[in-house]
Amino acid sequence: MTGLLTALQRSRFLILGVLVTCMVFGLGLVTGLPVEAVPDISPRQVLVSVTAPGLATEEIERLITFPVEASMAGLPGMTDLRSVSRSGVSVVYVQFDDNTDIDLDRTRVNERIIQARANIAIPGIAVNMGPLSTGMGEIMQLQLKGPAYSLMDLNRAMTWTVAPQLKLIPGVADVNVNGGSEETFQVSLDEARLLSYNVSVSDVYRAVDNNNAASGGGWIEHHQEQQIVVGRGLVRDLDDFGNIPVRSNANGTRIRLKDLGKVSIGPRTRLGAVTRDGRGEIVIGVIMMQMGASSDATLASVNARLPTIQHTLPTGMTLEPYYTRADLTRGTLDTVKENLLLGAGLVLLVLIIVIGDWRASLVITSVIPFALVCAMVGMRFFGISANLLSLGAIDFGMIVDGSLVVVEHVLARRERNQTMKLPILVVECASEVARPVSFAILVIIMVYLPVLTLEGIEGKMFRPMAQTVIMALLASLLYCFVCVPLIAAMVLRKSIPHGDTRLIAFLRRGYGPVVQWGERNARIMFGMVLAVAALSLALGARLGGEFIPQLQEGALTVTTTRLPSASLPTVLRSVTLEEKILRSFPDVQTVVSNTGTSAIPTDPMGVNETDTFILLKPRSQWTTARTQEGILQAMDKALRNALPVADYSWSQPVQMRMDDLLSGVRTQIAVSIYGDDLATLSRLGDQVAAAMNSVHGAADVAAQGSGSVPFVHVDVNREKAARLNVPLQDILDTVESVGGHIGKPVITQNSVISTQIRFQESETSSPEKIAALRVRRADGLATVPISQVADITVQDGPPRISRDQIRRRLIVQANVRGRDLGSYVEEAQRAVDRQVRLPPGYSLSWQGQFRNLQSAMKRLEIVVSIALVLIFGLLVAALGSVRAAGLVFVNLPIAATGGIIVLTLRGLPFSISAGIGFIALFGVAILNSVVLLSAIRSRRLETACDAATAAFEAAEERFRPVMATALVASLGFFPMAFSSNAGAEVERPLASVVIGGLVSSTILTLLVLPSLYARVMKKQA
Repeated sequence: MTGLLTALQRSRFLILGVLVTCMVFGLGLVTGLPVEAVPDISPRQVLVSVTAPGLATEEIERLITFPVEASMAGLPGMTDLRSVSRSGVSVVYVQFDDNTDIDLDRTRVNERIIQARANIAIPGIAVNMGPLSTGMGEIMQLQLKGPAYSLMDLNRAMTWTVAPQLKLIPGVADVNVNGGSEETFQVSLDEARLLSYNVSVSDVYRAVDNNNAASGGGWIEHHQEQQIVVGRGLVRDLDDFGNIPVRSNANGTRIRLKDLGKVSIGPRTRLGAVTRDGRGEIVIGVIMMQMGASSDATLASVNARLPTIQHTLPTGMTLEPYYTRADLTRGTLDTVKENLLLGAGLVLLVLIIVIGDWRASLVITSVIPFALVCAMVGMRFFGISANLLSLGAIDFGMIVDGSLVVVEHVLARRERNQTMKLPILVVECASEVARPVSFAILVIIMVYLPVLTLEGIEGKMFRPMAQTVIMALLASLLYCFVCVPLIAAMVLRKSIPHGDTRLIAFLRRGYGPVVQWGERNARIMFGMVLAVAALSLALGARLGGEFIPQLQEGALTVTTTRLPSASLPTVLRSVTLEEKILRSFPDVQTVVSNTGTSAIPTDPMGVNETDTFILLKPRSQWTTARTQEGILQAMDKALRNALPVADYSWSQPVQMRMDDLLSGVRTQIAVSIYGDDLATLSRLGDQVAAAMNSVHGAADVAAQGSGSVPFVHVDVNREKAARLNVPLQDILDTVESVGGHIGKPVITQNSVISTQIRFQESETSSPEKIAALRVRRADGLATVPISQVADITVQDGPPRISRDQIRRRLIVQANVRGRDLGSYVEEAQRAVDRQVRLPPGYSLSWQGQFRNLQSAMKRLEIVVSIALVLIFGLLVAALGSVRAAGLVFVNLPIAATGGIIVLTLRGLPFSISAGIGFIALFGVAILNSVVLLSAIRSRRLETACDAATAAFEAAEERFRPVMATALVASLGFFPMAFSSNAGAEVERPLASVVIGGLVSSTILTLLVLPSLYARVMKKQA
């Protein structure tokens, strides 16, 4: 090692040139690093959707959902198969293992879609595959405004002018258009005219489909030219549509479409709507990012393209983005930047105070930019985004530890020997500490390795963080022995040895008497340590648990559920009132509500369900409450007082998507009840909801899809229809025209406009009027009312049917407020076990964030134990003694004691973030113990003194580096621990654990460890 360091000293300018070149090259690569607020935890999922307006929920399940699920079963790599069936909509979610190729998965799903189409008995149904996006892919929402235009005009412009241009932008997978209504060329049939002209609804269907077509006739050679032959019979405009001939009479007169009813521009059956700020309906587009793309790069491209798109819109139309993921990303990254800068500044300040030499302090902290750039280059290479967890967990205190030990050793040696040339001294000092420093950094890295074994959601969230920290530590180790000796030899020439700084001298004056007291009263001191450890165990048992702390996004969402039978106009009136109530809060910037299902049904909701997005003003402008939770409670109280007939479930935009990905609902907890009978599932769901509501902390508890919707069933009586010679298809065609039959589309003005055939609303406004609709006999000689060939009844049916692994399930959803998630779930599970009895054939499972906490903890318990055993073996090899290695491990539970006490004092439950903090803490604790025990061992070898003398002398000698290491590591986390900016909630438990643990660990290292060593190792040489 000495030879290598000497050679590096001779080539110091070359090495420094390479360092500068690497930094410049690295900074160039870092500019392309993807930036996100939080890691994308979305599973590899393919969405298959079918829209069939008018079909009842059970028919959707039986005729569409089941055939699609059956076709998807058995796909290679598939891990889950879920579905939601609603009136008019079927959505199947096919999830795959994270190790599969999503493009290959989509290809296989597309192959099965072809098979599914053959098994669906309903003609004309399109089975669509969702975009190549993720559950976290909604990066921007924008509104198309135009006071002089109708909602139908705005919807058409958004669908056929704005969305196609947005989809051309790199990184954009699709644009989900919602609001307004889809424009159609519509004919509203007059039954009296149909009867007078002896025309059936089926005749109209065939006429529309057969009179809107084109064909190619190849080409002919004429006058030595090739001329293309084209046959055109396309509908070009509404007049052409109205002039479509339906039939011709014997006398040559034509019956046209406009002769049978009113031809107009009409809306297609709506499955949802969007409103804003209590001012009525609007039209929006939600930009969905491609899987694997960078949100900041995609948003930058979208913002650059919006002015160009604006110029293509008709006069008076404008695009206004009202929600962008960049706001949350910018806020969280500002928090990370602030914490990193403050952490680096605090580390430098502490080093100056502890070491007393600003030149030495700058040499030590010079490792920070190098390690950070190297880590970020590695992040780009491994496809890790810069986010709150990947960058936020880097502690510059740990990064500088190796360099601190080297430089501090140089300063200590120089105090004793000022005649030796500095380059030679630096090389000797670096060689002496190379082994313990490398070993300590290796141990810290090994402590982080278990995090890399996490799988599933927890793995996606925390593996990138561990990878980033490990890359930064490896870079710091390389810099410590390659660059620090060179820079120290150049910079520290003018540094004058001065002994302890005032702070260290002050602490050392108090340290001596305390150590002597501990030596004389070892049993009392050990008893105090055991008492504090026992107290921490008791406190730890009462901490409770959660997966990760909730990120305060600066925006809220509330899902409002009304009676399932509520009509869309009724719901929109209620939504408008709800928006006015929310908009009255001075903290609110804007309120946008999505009711029902959008064009791409990523989350199919009924028209009785509304997702309301509440975008808040900057935190500095809040007046209702100082916290987001306080604002939420005030809004919830106002809504429940003014509109008590609805159920409200609160969340945040990103959190809602994360919860949906974890359990299929938008809440923190989902209880899935599996069975076959819908009535039994509904009864069990009500019982489970009642049991969960009885537990303190329950909020927003509701059975998903409960209640019923009235359906008008028209069941064809085959015997009567055959006796009266009425074709079954003609009966079904007549029923379909109640809501509207969609025929061949018309392409005009760069838009695809559907054609629609329906009865006038006045003729189908009640079950009695539907029963009176007449159907023509097959011979065309007479007509009969539907009531004579079908049984017409009004029956209640389910508004929603969920399935998982091809089994029906009902979900009870819930949030938790006022207590930690883990303890609530434990108490709620006991309450459900006591109060709910499941009949044979039914089962129940709990899902949500707590499952991920349990899964991560089970894996970490095993893997961390294995890692600690390996570390123990390395310690035995490095320290040459099992007892010495055991003394190092004594520090771990004592370090954990401080972390647990701080979590308790700050009211923070245990979470994976806190668990990562304990892992980081153990690494630093082991480092300090190894440094002290190595010094004790060296002193015993050099002076041949007894264990007690060597222990206390070494503790006195290593007091400054141990204090420096502890102070820089803990103060490096101070900005994270006490920040109140966006995203600080996620980092707070991690930082609090490290700070508290380092206090107790340092006390043990400097006070307890020497006494323990004196007693345990006194008989060993």
